[in-house]
Amino acid sequence: MADTAPLPPAAAPAGPGINPLSRKLNKILETRLDNDKEMLEALKALSTFFVENSLRTRRNLRGDIERRSLAINEEFVHIFKQVKEELESINEDVQAMSSCCEDMSSRLKAAKEQTQDLIVKTTKLQAENQRLEMKAQVADAFIAKFQLTPDEMNLLRGTKDEPITEDFFKALGRVKQIHDDVKILLRTNQQRAGLEIMEQMALLQETSYERLYRWTQNECRTLTQESCDISPVLAQAMEALQDRPVLYKKVAFSKNELCVSSEYTLDEFGTARRSAVVRGFIDALTRGGLGGTPRPIEMHSHDPLRYVGDMLAWLHQATASEKEHLEAILKLVTIQGVEENIQEVVGHITEGVCRPLKVRIEQVIVAEPGAVLLYKISNLLKFYHHTISGIVGNSAATLLTTIEEMHLLSKKIFFNSLSLHASKLMDKVELPPPDLGPSSALNQTLNLLREVLASHDSSVVPLDARQADFVQVLSCVLDPLLQMCTMSASNLGTADMATFMVNSLYMMKTTLALFEFTDKRLEMLQFQIEAHLDTLINEQASYVLTRAGLSYIYNSVQQHKPEQGPLSNLPSLDSMSLKVAMAQFDRYLSAPDSLLMSQLNFLLSATVKEQIIKQSTELVCRAYSELYAAVMDPSNKYKDPETILHRSPHQVQALLS
Repeated sequence: MADTAPLPPAAAPAGPGINPLSRKLNKILETRLDNDKEMLEALKALSTFFVENSLRTRRNLRGDIERRSLAINEEFVHIFKQVKEELESINEDVQAMSSCCEDMSSRLKAAKEQTQDLIVKTTKLQAENQRLEMKAQVADAFIAKFQLTPDEMNLLRGTKDEPITEDFFKALGRVKQIHDDVKILLRTNQQRAGLEIMEQMALLQETSYERLYRWTQNECRTLTQESCDISPVLAQAMEALQDRPVLYKKVAFSKNELCVSSEYTLDEFGTARRSAVVRGFIDALTRGGLGGTPRPIEMHSHDPLRYVGDMLAWLHQATASEKEHLEAILKLVTIQGVEENIQEVVGHITEGVCRPLKVRIEQVIVAEPGAVLLYKISNLLKFYHHTISGIVGNSAATLLTTIEEMHLLSKKIFFNSLSLHASKLMDKVELPPPDLGPSSALNQTLNLLREVLASHDSSVVPLDARQADFVQVLSCVLDPLLQMCTMSASNLGTADMATFMVNSLYMMKTTLALFEFTDKRLEMLQFQIEAHLDTLINEQASYVLTRAGLSYIYNSVQQHKPEQGPLSNLPSLDSMSLKVAMAQFDRYLSAPDSLLMSQLNFLLSATVKEQIIKQSTELVCRAYSELYAAVMDPSNKYKDPETILHRSPHQVQALLS
């Protein structure tokens, strides 16, 4: 179409007589190929083989299209021919398979007709087999639940020489479990079987417990060494025996002897351990430890405190060990009252050592080793009584009773010793020494009291018991001491007596001040010291006034009454006499330390001495103030009183302070 002339532009429609060719051309020209998808697809297909736009190709276009269509159809026919052949082959195979299946179905049908009776019988046998298998499983489960295995039976029915192992307790637990579980059968229609099984298990239980009891009894009898190891199997045996109280529970022990019974397990243990503890105590007293270490306790009998302490320490350790053994053997027991059983058995075990212990402690106490040692032994016994009671827990235990008796005995002899010492003080009262210090008897008694109180403070006796003992000790020692000091000073002068009593009381106070529970006694001693200090203060003030020439004048001023007239008219109270006295008083003011009583130099406490000087000086100042006020009083008619007493009371106080 490239060589065709261009078409003239389309003319406007002229009317009904337009050329049909023109209409077609116009229609073609008006057609929009973008919206004609079929045309576009056709042109795309045409472009694959129409590569040259020439007259020849345009003329042969139709033939090319038809030839191309024919080739495609031939190819399509060829392919479908192959498909048809494959389908025919498959159809033949399917037909063969159908024939084979029909043949097999007919043969199966014939075989089924021939074996119908056999199949019915087989089905019945299978159902019966399932029922029998279920019954066998039920029977096996019943036997497993309500019967023991042969091995378990052998464990429970073993000979008495065979040891008990943990497997025995497992088998015994199975018996108990079966005995409890069989009660379920009694609620069903299997009561006969349940009763038979229950009877069988009850008989087996009794046999097992009897064997276990015999074995446990023999094991307990072998525990006679000083230190024993409790095996876990023995603890399990005691746990198992708690289900049979007649075999487990301990029979009550009398105070003096053991009620032995073959029906009680703990009796055997208590008897074995009692003999072991007694033997161990005697060995510790006489033989000592292995290889001689530690040394025998009897080797220290010359030292009473250590001797008694070693015996009590050994018993404390032995008591604690025996309680540990019992706790180990009964650790799995859960019945009520186990702790009471333990305490009771421990009390019985330690009862055997009471007599040898009591004899030896009595020998020490009766020998009277001295008040201090007796008091230390008393405190030691009290401490171990308190400590062991925490282990035994029963105040009625024979060991605690023995220790308490020895404590009371030592305490009694101790106070007897103190009373004897006090009576000796009163029998021969010493005169005070020349220096008015504490007497030798007082010093010895205070040293004794100091040692007693020091041992009391270092003891570990409970606080309330210590305080009660303290009060009794102080009363037993201090009251006779005070009475002795009073009698010893009864023939002394006032100042000498006061000085001696202050020194003695001061020594008592300094001794008690180091210890507790002495507050009331310290207050009492302080009151007595202050009473004697008042005496010394008055004596020192009187001594100063006498040596300073004011004693007679001061007494006259105090006794003067207004109706007697003025003081200046009284003898020795005129102006000249007062000036002479004031000159002597001025010498005292220039050297106050020169007028001190000799007794003040004997005081043991510098603080007390300073207190006496200070308060006596205050009395002197007070006397001078009264004298000064009387002289300055116009009613006493002194001429120029300022020339007589040229120092005011404040000046005198300043000079003496």
